[in-house]
Amino acid sequence: MARLTRSDTVVAKAADDAALAASRSGVVVRELTGIAEQADGIRLLSEIWKRTAENPPVPPELLRALSKAGNYVGGAFADERLIGVAIAFHADPERHALHSHIAGISREHVGRAVGFALKQHQRAWALARGIDVIEWTFDPLVARNAHFNITKLGARPVEYLANFYGAIADGVNGDDETDRLLISWNLRSDEAVACAGGTPLAPTVREPGDVSVAVPDDIERLRREHPADAREWRARVRDELTALLDAGGRIIGFDRGEGYLVRPGKEQR
Repeated sequence: MARLTRSDTVVAKAADDAALAASRSGVVVRELTGIAEQADGIRLLSEIWKRTAENPPVPPELLRALSKAGNYVGGAFADERLIGVAIAFHADPERHALHSHIAGISREHVGRAVGFALKQHQRAWALARGIDVIEWTFDPLVARNAHFNITKLGARPVEYLANFYGAIADGVNGDDETDRLLISWNLRSDEAVACAGGTPLAPTVREPGDVSVAVPDDIERLRREHPADAREWRARVRDELTALLDAGGRIIGFDRGEGYLVRPGKEQR
C-alpha cells in the first residue's frame, strides 16, 4: 500500500471534514454541472440578494463558462432541493488562490450550518487541486458574517476595500456604499484545520495595546429603518479599520460584543 504524504493526509482529512459537515447539516454538497441546476443556482442567489431575473448576480452564460474552465460552482441540497450555492474562480496563478465570489443559503435554512458545509466542501475541493488559500470579500458591518468567517472558519481579514463594488442594484445593499474586507483563508493553517471539525476558535488571547472596533448588531435593520445611522457606522468603521490596517495592524479576532479585535502595528503602540 502506498504511504500517504503529509499533503495527501491533509487533503483526505479535508474531504472527511466536508462530508461530516454536510451530514450534520442534513445536506448533500456537490458541484453543479448542468445547465438546469446552474440556472436553479442563479435563481436562488437572485432571491437571496433580492435581484430581478433581468439582473442576476451572475449571468447564466458566464456561470457556464466559469464551470467549463474548471472553476468552483458548488451547491447544497436538502431532499434533492437546492438550498445553497457558492461560486469561486481561480486568482492570479502566482497567488495560488481561489477567489470565492458569491455564496448564499435560502432564508428558511439559515441556522442549520449549511454555509459551513458549503465552505468545507469548497476547502476540500481547493486542497485536492493544490490550492492552499481561498479569498473573498464581505461587508465589514455584517457582524454575523465576521463571526462566521473569523471564528468559525479560522480565516483572517487582510485588507479594507472602500466602496469596492460601487453601486449594486439589489435589495440588500440599498444605497449604502459597498465597503468590503478582503479575507484570506489559509486552508492548511492550524486555525482552519481546527475549525474544520466544527469547533469554533477559542476567544482571542489579548495583549496590552490590542484595540477593538465595534460594529452594529444588525446593519440590515439599520439600513431599512435608520439609513442615516447606517451611514454613520460605515464611515466610523471605515476610518478606524483603515487607519489601523494601513499602519501595519492585524485583525486577530472578532468578538460579538466588542467587534473586530486588532493588534496595532509597532508604530501604533
